[in-house]
Amino acid sequence: TTMFINIILAVSLNLINGFTGQLSLGHAGFMAVGAYASVILTTFMEMPFIVGIMGGCLAAAIAGFIIGVPTLRLKGDYLAIATLGFGEIIRLVLQNIEYVNGPAGIVGIAKLTTWPWLFWSAVITILVIVNLMNSSYGRAIVSVREDEIASELMGINTTKYKIIAFVIGAMFAGLA
Repeated sequence: TTMFINIILAVSLNLINGFTGQLSLGHAGFMAVGAYASVILTTFMEMPFIVGIMGGCLAAAIAGFIIGVPTLRLKGDYLAIATLGFGEIIRLVLQNIEYVNGPAGIVGIAKLTTWPWLFWSAVITILVIVNLMNSSYGRAIVSVREDEIASELMGINTTKYKIIAFVIGAMFAGLA
């Protein structure tokens, strides 16, 4: 179980840090957003498991977009500090929300995740990231990593491609 969760998380982080070349340290925050959204949907609202998974992915993707738009104009250490701050803000907010039982966390979570769910989630994550990187979007993402100024001069909207990579990476972190 832990192995597949870490595979999904590592592949999604590799999209942001490795392929795009953006140093993001707030990936655990996206994972937490997805986990809490999924638990709230399945445990408190009694939705089906697949709805919880999709809700967690969507919540993390929205958080990735909200954080990505203002922070991805930053470069290097400044981006790392901003995303690290996001992760800490998420941790503190979740510890202070009484609806989710504060620092004690949510109790009574049903164990709905099984080995096949995790296996196929990891396979889907890897296939989506590989296909993304083999597409024209992937070539643009890699060009942003290699030389951002040259990419802009060639007409590539670097901010757009960084945000796309950030949102997809955050979505899969929410899945993890």
